[in-house]
Amino acid sequence: MRADYSALAQTIGALTEGETDHVSLMATVVCELHHSDDRFDWTGFYRVTEPGMLKIGPYQGGHGCLKIPFSRGVCGAAARTEQAQLVMDVNAFEGHIACASSTQSEIVLPVTDQSGALLGVLDIDSDLPAAFTQEDVDHLQKILHQVFAGDGCINKP
Repeated sequence: MRADYSALAQTIGALTEGETDHVSLMATVVCELHHSDDRFDWTGFYRVTEPGMLKIGPYQGGHGCLKIPFSRGVCGAAARTEQAQLVMDVNAFEGHIACASSTQSEIVLPVTDQSGALLGVLDIDSDLPAAFTQEDVDHLQKILHQVFAGDGCINKP
């Protein structure tokens, strides 16, 4: 099953409406995302907890790495550059951190608040090679923006 991003956005919007606590929002978003798509083997947030450092936040799936510096891995690259990382083959990504040996491809998106401050990153791993597309990036970025940086209304243009 593939995510129906339109329905997913509406569900997440309804579940998170009025909530301002970032950890609560992350927990709800990650739960909905993880169960929406068979490609999503590990789905979670890494939060900025100090300058240059990410720590694991709410997630679904097997154990994840507890700490990731901005200088390492796909999550670090997304945090450092504040740009989405779409990785078709994690073995070809220099410096990839193998938290799970089953991971074949990965998508990591920066998460910012209304002021543009980096809160962390959303990391989605797949045990399938080349599992994600730019379409996934676009839909997920829209959801993240509306939940963490927008006005909470998922369906506004």
